[in-house]
Amino acid sequence: MSLNRRSKNITEGVARAPNRSMYYGMGYQSEDFVKPMIGVANGHSTITPCNSGLQKLADAAIEGIKEAGGNAQVFGTPTISDGMAMGTEGMKYSLVSREVISDCVETCVGGQWMDGVIVIGGCDKNMPGGLMGMLRANVPAIYVYGGTILPGHYKGKDLNIVSVFEAVGQFTAGKMSEEDFCQIEKRAIPGTGSCGGMYTANTMSSAFEALGISLPYSSTMANVEDEKTANTKESARVLVEAIRQDIKPRDIVTKKAIENAVAVIMATGGSTNAVLHFLAIAHAAEVDWSIDDFERMRKKVPVLCDLKPSGEYLAIDLHRAGGIPQVMKILLNAGLLHGDALTITGQTMAEVLADVPDEPRADQKVIRSIKDAIYAEGHLAILKGNLAPEGCVAKITGLKNPVMTGPARVFDDEQSGLAAIMAKQIKAGDVMVLRYLGPKGGPGMPEMLAPTGALIGQGLGESVGLITDGRFSGGTWGMVVGHVAPEAAAGGLIALIQEGDSITIDSHQLLLQLNVDDAEIARRRALWKAPAPRYTRGVLAKFAHNASSASTGAVLDKFE
Repeated sequence: MSLNRRSKNITEGVARAPNRSMYYGMGYQSEDFVKPMIGVANGHSTITPCNSGLQKLADAAIEGIKEAGGNAQVFGTPTISDGMAMGTEGMKYSLVSREVISDCVETCVGGQWMDGVIVIGGCDKNMPGGLMGMLRANVPAIYVYGGTILPGHYKGKDLNIVSVFEAVGQFTAGKMSEEDFCQIEKRAIPGTGSCGGMYTANTMSSAFEALGISLPYSSTMANVEDEKTANTKESARVLVEAIRQDIKPRDIVTKKAIENAVAVIMATGGSTNAVLHFLAIAHAAEVDWSIDDFERMRKKVPVLCDLKPSGEYLAIDLHRAGGIPQVMKILLNAGLLHGDALTITGQTMAEVLADVPDEPRADQKVIRSIKDAIYAEGHLAILKGNLAPEGCVAKITGLKNPVMTGPARVFDDEQSGLAAIMAKQIKAGDVMVLRYLGPKGGPGMPEMLAPTGALIGQGLGESVGLITDGRFSGGTWGMVVGHVAPEAAAGGLIALIQEGDSITIDSHQLLLQLNVDDAEIARRRALWKAPAPRYTRGVLAKFAHNASSASTGAVLDKFE
């Protein structure tokens, strides 16, 4: 088997001379044309600390590819900093960037007819975007996560980005001094790497390790530590071998592999965004997977890890306690993992985990055994009811009682809802409704960390409900329900809620219900008119026009 799809054509005749000439212009030699051409999708950017430490990893990948006998072809992918965009109009571009990244990977790999690709990314959408592009191109590929950030410190406590959002609420509630607020703001992010809890970036990296598309232990390493660079170089070597063995992403990302990934998401208390992204990943892989599959997995997989945002520890603590392989070995022994799933190394998952201890170490508190699980069932509940016939997502861990009925406080955008919180107009027992924030309505389905962080900071995290057709940050916890579908802009019932209406959130019964009689709902529906698009040109307009429902991943190529 040829190692190089392009080189086979290059050497077939003089017609390829112009093609070869372009490579000679970049310093290639004749012997290079029998080596595999391997893309390095480099997400390095000084936009965000999540990605500002990636260039050293790209350099390590290039070195590893060359040492293993390949040619590295470097191209860039963009990123949006969710943490910086949060609460602003810029947040609408975040989910859009997932699609742009996937298009970049597919376009460069396909356009340059590459034999394989290593994708390197950091911030939240880098992972699903990169993998979706890998799956579309379907040449041998491996994902390298840029690594987590180390915690900041102030007054003996670890800090992370969510500490700042919650400090906003504490400060406005008069529970924190200005000096403490400023010090937390300055100290929360001590260097490079992605947000430190089991937020979206670390959730997706952990899930990718469970998929088998990234190397063992790679998903929880810190960006600033040397092992991350060494792991990237090893990933490049493994990729070159995968090219020789012709192991492609769609050989790895099967239904069994997705079940493994979702099992790890549940066991680690991962982000609600994983639901949206794995619906999109399954679509790209052409794997039969629906929103109801998450609820099926939730019922059988316990929460084993005590991780932020609803727990105590950070991703680096998980790494030092045994990492994702230790979590997976516990799940495997409990019959909750498919050991025969293929990985990028050519081994099965059971073979990869063979030398991992059966039980977590006694000297750590991050990972629990099955018999000592934090929760007997998973934390990402799929609720349905008249407000969400297509489903919605609630994170129910960390709550004393995930059931409430209260009066609706209705907002047609995030900013007015946040302003009401900051003005102390939201009271215990209220159910905030933030709508017209879905894939089409936002557009781009922005995250609501600013209002949820403010609620937590004011001590209202468990006493105020919040429902939205938008998304939540992986750093969010509390009585919150997102991804309500159909969304308001598509005429979903959430668009018809009026101030003071009674709403029930019941995670035990998996119910999200507007307590208004059918006749009144019909009267309101007859009066409702779809709002005009907020954007009529450019990438946001294209996303709004093409995006599918959140219940199917908000993808742009789901053509009926």
